[in-house]
Amino acid sequence: MSTQHHSIWTDLTGVSFCQGFLDADGIRTRYVSSGSPDKPLLILLHGTGGHAEAYCRNMAAHGDHFWTVAIDLVGHGWSDMPATDYEIADYGAHLLSVIKALGRDRAHISGESLGGWVAAWVALHHPEQVDRLVLNTSGGWTAHPEVMDRIRTLSMEAVRDPNPDRIRTRLEFLMHDKSKVNDDLVEVRRAIYSRPGAIETMQRVLCLQDMEIRRRNMFSDEDSTQIQAPSLVLWTSHDPTATPEEGRRIASLIPGARYEVMNGCGHWPQFEDADIFNRMHVDFLLGR
Repeated sequence: MSTQHHSIWTDLTGVSFCQGFLDADGIRTRYVSSGSPDKPLLILLHGTGGHAEAYCRNMAAHGDHFWTVAIDLVGHGWSDMPATDYEIADYGAHLLSVIKALGRDRAHISGESLGGWVAAWVALHHPEQVDRLVLNTSGGWTAHPEVMDRIRTLSMEAVRDPNPDRIRTRLEFLMHDKSKVNDDLVEVRRAIYSRPGAIETMQRVLCLQDMEIRRRNMFSDEDSTQIQAPSLVLWTSHDPTATPEEGRRIASLIPGARYEVMNGCGHWPQFEDADIFNRMHVDFLLGR
């Protein structure tokens, strides 16, 4: 009996999409996009050590309604890896430059983990540039030493020795159902982690797993109450970084925020249960 092969390409079958690079104030930034530029702009942001392929199962559903652009954040994926700080304001400046490079003044912004942290920072400090905000198992509010140590250890092991087994172990950290880590996804990340300079850049990226640096980047309760954008806080039943109760507390601090939990998922619900995520996410972004 044959087993179906799961691939990023099969996820994108039938999707009209493009991949390219843009200049975000000097940062060569890789993107994957679907939908047309005459639609409202939606930017999708991955997590620590991630890349745009985190959203390969979401491009079709969102491209029907939005100019959907998943980017590789600075220091990640195939974007530039400058020897600079990698704190949240630095990522936020990169995101603002991407919006400008796309010829827009504002966008819907949806971020997972680190991406949510960056999205919320922009919503807090530049509210005029954010239409709707989605915080998907977001960083920025919690600091658990055991989680931070696990992320640091798995990430450095994978980038120092980017063989398929180590890459798979890093990706399995993200999933409740480990079998959803397919060979295609492993190979994409293996190639990225094999780039010249990847080790040094990962060390810089992981600065947010240092408690002192992390705490100075975190949102206070007062910060949270100042977020003006209509917000969806999306959590999961098995997120490895924070509990659903912690996610609920984040939503309670943001005025008018909607809170949802996806069951049977870990840290990548947009990938693990794309059908439910896409339906819920599109409905929220359309104001349904």
